[in-house]
Amino acid sequence: MASSLSARCCSLHLRHREATNSWQLGGELMQLGMTEECSSPRWAVKMVQKYQSPVRVYKYPFELVMAAYEKRFPTCPEIPVFLGSEILHESRSDDGAIHIIERSCKLNVDAPRLLKKIAGVEFVFFIQKNTVNWKERTLLIEAHNETFANRVVVLETCSYSVHPENEDWTCFEQSASLDIKSFFGFESTVEKIAMKQYTANIKRGKEVIEHYLKELISQGITFIPRWTPPPVSKEEERTLTVGRDLDLASEESCAHGTTKEQTCSSCLPAEAASPDADKLDADYIERYLGQLTPMQESCLIRLRQWLQETHKGKIPKDEHILRFLRARDFNIDKARDMLCQSLTWRKQYQVDYILQTWRPPPLLEEYYTGGWHYQDRDGRPLYILRLGQMDTKGLVKALGEESLLRHVLSINEEGQKRCEENTNLFGRPITSWTCLVDLEGLNMRHLWRPGVKALLRIIEVVEDNYPETLGRLLIVRAPRVFPVLWTLVSPFINENTRQKFLIYSGNNYQGPGGLVDYLDKDVIPDFLGGECMCNVPEGGLVPKSLYQTDEEPENSDHIRLWTETIYHSACVLKGAPHEIVVEILEGESVITWDFDILKGDVVFSLFHSKRAPQTYRKETTLPSTSAAGDNVQLIDKSWVLGVDYSRMESPLVCREGESIQGSHVTRWPGFYILQWKMHGPLPCTGTSLPRVDDVLASLQVSNHKCKLMYYYEVLASKDFRGSMSSLESCNSGFSQLSGATTSSNQSQSSSHVSR
Repeated sequence: MASSLSARCCSLHLRHREATNSWQLGGELMQLGMTEECSSPRWAVKMVQKYQSPVRVYKYPFELVMAAYEKRFPTCPEIPVFLGSEILHESRSDDGAIHIIERSCKLNVDAPRLLKKIAGVEFVFFIQKNTVNWKERTLLIEAHNETFANRVVVLETCSYSVHPENEDWTCFEQSASLDIKSFFGFESTVEKIAMKQYTANIKRGKEVIEHYLKELISQGITFIPRWTPPPVSKEEERTLTVGRDLDLASEESCAHGTTKEQTCSSCLPAEAASPDADKLDADYIERYLGQLTPMQESCLIRLRQWLQETHKGKIPKDEHILRFLRARDFNIDKARDMLCQSLTWRKQYQVDYILQTWRPPPLLEEYYTGGWHYQDRDGRPLYILRLGQMDTKGLVKALGEESLLRHVLSINEEGQKRCEENTNLFGRPITSWTCLVDLEGLNMRHLWRPGVKALLRIIEVVEDNYPETLGRLLIVRAPRVFPVLWTLVSPFINENTRQKFLIYSGNNYQGPGGLVDYLDKDVIPDFLGGECMCNVPEGGLVPKSLYQTDEEPENSDHIRLWTETIYHSACVLKGAPHEIVVEILEGESVITWDFDILKGDVVFSLFHSKRAPQTYRKETTLPSTSAAGDNVQLIDKSWVLGVDYSRMESPLVCREGESIQGSHVTRWPGFYILQWKMHGPLPCTGTSLPRVDDVLASLQVSNHKCKLMYYYEVLASKDFRGSMSSLESCNSGFSQLSGATTSSNQSQSSSHVSR
């Protein structure tokens, strides 16, 4: 067992040299890579690979396990590659408690005969030193390769000890390192193959010990007495008695002259210094974490040890650490970086306490169409999301992204908690959950770009901090518009996660191959044709009267997870429009906008200028200082329309309660100004009278200000065409298209209005 790595390593070195060079060179000597160029130092690369096993438990006493271990020497038919061993040195302590044996182990390398002959090596030799302490009941095995030591260094350490909680059981641990200093330019390949071969034979060592244990038991050997000290003569006994008296007197002297602060560290409780208190054993891993390969176990243990050494206090649970390793394909360095960033994020935003501190607002409980619903056939917790019935736009505008993100985080935290509960309930490891998404009702409203952008930001946070928590995603009743949404979202989802998606269109989810393959019939919800009543809210349209502005901040004592939001609020004052500037560096860009008129009527316009405008803020005596701060003016009063700036789109009158979405394809670089100004009746002329609608509107508008929420974004023209950026929510079943829809081919722009 202690020599398995070197044997495989050397064998693979030789085989790989033969196979690789035979593709490139001719002749037997050239095939073997024995040229001066291949052995040049410029090929030398230092590569180190490490392995750390979990604690493996033999449910037999230490002495019986040692008897089984000794049956492996001098030869072991159960390990064909092990040809034999020769004792180089042996010694015992005077009382027989310590027994040290140093052996030279001879291994047969599985390599072509010609290769062995040219390499000048027929066998591989290892030096193994075994130190058994019968008094402490421990065995320490230290091994290193003697052959090829100038190119490859293999170090292996194994230990047997008594189980800390059961003195009749024996624990085994193993660690190894492979250091490839140079090997003809093929260091990386040899390293991977050697470690693969090594880990494939790790569990074989335990099987060999168990084989010899059964052999001993079949021979009637079921108990071996423990070591006891040899008898002591009367003279030695008198010497020991005097020594004990002197030690007792010394202890009493120390007790009289020692304060609490001077107490030595050895007086601390033994468990405080126990190095084995937090070690993982193989049975625990299999029971609570699942089947892992030896190298996966090693990565988990090493990362866990690193966290214990560097992160004082609470460290993540083992299943949480394992998720990050899986997310990075068990690359321990990448997983450590990802996990450390997540731990910092959790601490900064107090995510560990979110289940105790977060209480969803009543509006969210009424309109957020998601909830937990029993479990799937594999025992995974089941979460149902009726996305097609959710007014994502209304939720974002009424609650803000902060509340939605915090709610999604609480769902993920609850999911992890439910996984732990189901692991204990079903007696097998359950580390992920299943999500069932019903898309009936999904339409263009859900492709509204600010909402998609908020969704992508939430996905990014979840992917970074809750990797490998989704076991399966079942998407049912996917409409024709779904491929558009999938095109927008899928690039931001990890490849491992995307492979867990199962998508059903129409009624394909019914019958064999559908939901019944993953959910028990008595769990399928009633709205999907099942018999189980589901308590997930049905959602609906969020009233615009509940939309939130900056003057109505979220009442929360939490640290904000996002310092910036997608939507901004502004006030339009009499004689003081609100304006924002967008700098375009190249033509053929697309400016997109989406805004809601919350109070009053405004006129929306788009202008272009080659000059960079200056920012002016309106001074006001209104009680609300925040309103004044949200009003920005850019167009100088001295500017002349048609000279200093030009109109790019006809003015659009926007009534209170309307939602406006639009876009403009720019023709020239420069500064584009989006303007909202208070709407008033048109001045009367000799030939025209004011419209009745304008007069009524002017009577209803507040004399002080209008309020709006807006979002804008600039996209390259090619990105706009492929991203559905206009996202016309006017086509939604949640809102009806107003007749006031304008389109200007001359300015290559369009705006859509919905109430």
